[in-house]
Amino acid sequence: MQETRSAKLFRIVVLAVLTVFTAVPIYVMVSSSLKPLGDVQGAFSWWPETFTIAPFIEMWETVPLADYFLNSIIVSVSATLISLVIAVFAAYSLSRYRFRGRGLFSTSILSTQMFPGILFLLPLFLIFVNIDQVLGVQLVGTRIGLIITYLTFSLPFSIWMLAGYFDGIPRELDEAAKVDGCSPMNALMRVVLPAAKPGLVAVAIYSFMTAWGEVLFASVMTTNANRTIAVGLTLYSTQTNIYWNQIMAASLVVSIPVVIGFLILQRYFVAGLTSGAVK
Repeated sequence: MQETRSAKLFRIVVLAVLTVFTAVPIYVMVSSSLKPLGDVQGAFSWWPETFTIAPFIEMWETVPLADYFLNSIIVSVSATLISLVIAVFAAYSLSRYRFRGRGLFSTSILSTQMFPGILFLLPLFLIFVNIDQVLGVQLVGTRIGLIITYLTFSLPFSIWMLAGYFDGIPRELDEAAKVDGCSPMNALMRVVLPAAKPGLVAVAIYSFMTAWGEVLFASVMTTNANRTIAVGLTLYSTQTNIYWNQIMAASLVVSIPVVIGFLILQRYFVAGLTSGAVK
């Protein structure tokens, strides 16, 4: 069906508005990161009167950003890998096997997405404190505790999305692999997972982005030694000053890993989301 002129014009206008809506904040962020602090705090100007890269250098000294960056990498990558491994086996079981309580388990997984994250903050904190008191295992103020916390959010969605993706892979592939002598585990590893690569990438990106940009739980569950990058950005605001140019510079640097990863894997991400959403 050929697109009418009015529809084409409407599409162009909508895309132009969305582009401006997205590009203007990014431009303001970039231009502010290249200004001295006095210029940023003064009257707003679209173009820096004085260009400087000092904020990109000073941001590492004002706040121990490198340490926070490392903490975020460790926590985000660990949460992503653990979530992906558990979700693969759980989703494969839901997709390929029929067992008692399967429907209840699927409903429970999906129902967790209805509740806001802040609802789980106090219960998780109390659970971690009690584990420390009873078992002597410290989770509050540690990377391990933060990784477990992020799993409670990413894992249910990952299982649900991968189960839907596995349902779209013909069962004949599994059966053919078993006829050739593969065990169920080998069939999963050699046949199903290669076919489910877009779904795996989508789950990995979702889990990583959830852990990378989370602030609420990271601000409560961490200490000065293991803060993440999202919490570290708030430390550029002190009682006496707000280093806006350094905040903008640090925000740009923090966004680089996510942007690069998304650009490289975006075709798998889109395919995984669209396939896993149709069940």
